[in-house]
Amino acid sequence: MTKTILRALAGETLPTPPIWMMRQAGRYLPEYKATRAEAGDFLSLCYNPDLATEVTLQPIRRYGFDAAILFADILLLPQALGMDLWFVTGEGPRLSTITSDAEFDKLGRGEMIHDTLNPVYQTVRNLSSALPSETTLIGFAGAPWTVATYMIAGKGTKDQGPAHALKAENRALFEKIIDRLTEATIDYLSEQVKAGAEVVKIFDSWAGSLQGEDFDLYCTAPARTITQELKSRFPGLPVIAFPRQAGEKYVGFHAATGADCVAVDDSVTPEWAAENVQVTGCVQGNLASSHMVTGGQALVDETRRVVEAFRKGPHIFNLGHGITPDADPENVQLMIDTVRGM
Repeated sequence: MTKTILRALAGETLPTPPIWMMRQAGRYLPEYKATRAEAGDFLSLCYNPDLATEVTLQPIRRYGFDAAILFADILLLPQALGMDLWFVTGEGPRLSTITSDAEFDKLGRGEMIHDTLNPVYQTVRNLSSALPSETTLIGFAGAPWTVATYMIAGKGTKDQGPAHALKAENRALFEKIIDRLTEATIDYLSEQVKAGAEVVKIFDSWAGSLQGEDFDLYCTAPARTITQELKSRFPGLPVIAFPRQAGEKYVGFHAATGADCVAVDDSVTPEWAAENVQVTGCVQGNLASSHMVTGGQALVDETRRVVEAFRKGPHIFNLGHGITPDADPENVQLMIDTVRGM
């Protein structure tokens, strides 16, 4: 095993941590903007294997990251289940909603999703052959809770209030949605692995709004089910789990889910994460993405702090969340040079 990210995921402590960046193919790069314009709109870009391959490769060419992550969107899965999906410029995604049993009954399942998602699998196949031999290919999906929040509200919300309300008012329906998404996510990620993904990541961007037992039931349990089933189908497949803003719930998440790596956001310090999370496995993170905008000595200092904090165990360097559109590409290079120069 020579790929550095695979070595870290296997539990090896490396002298220099491998590095990639959430949303590394995206709106902060001028070459991405040009390809997006060629595609016409965001969904057309996601479903065009040639162009999706191109934007995935762009940050690898520019920066030499140790991993590429498939260019797609977490909401392609509900669209594949039969929901309407569109993007409003400047506002983000919009979906038809599921707030009743009748609406749930219209959802598809099983093989139905692959008819829609086949272009995504083709992108993975393209990348599997196009990436440099040293670069790891990461596939991904949104976690059931996070995807459900969009399906129930019809859009992103600050507090995930509509999903919490449905959970309180009609727990049986809410759990049917979670279960259907868990099942579909396993099938979706399985096809990505068959197409060439070497690692998969489960993004639970809104995990932090689940409290107490709800976190265990609707964040931890689905992640465990997905991870266990994928590892049963593909022995040795590494899984990264990202329960964003989990706080104290990060502790023990490796063991609770079977994930090989837990990604941590920047609401916790790297020192705390090293002491409480890295002790049970590989950790990914956790430089604040704001440093990609502001740059300067603070970027260098905080990058060094993250590397030093995690130096005693397996670590994949990353941001605490995705890079933002207003980031300066030069700051990304400064971050990489800092990590690799330590």
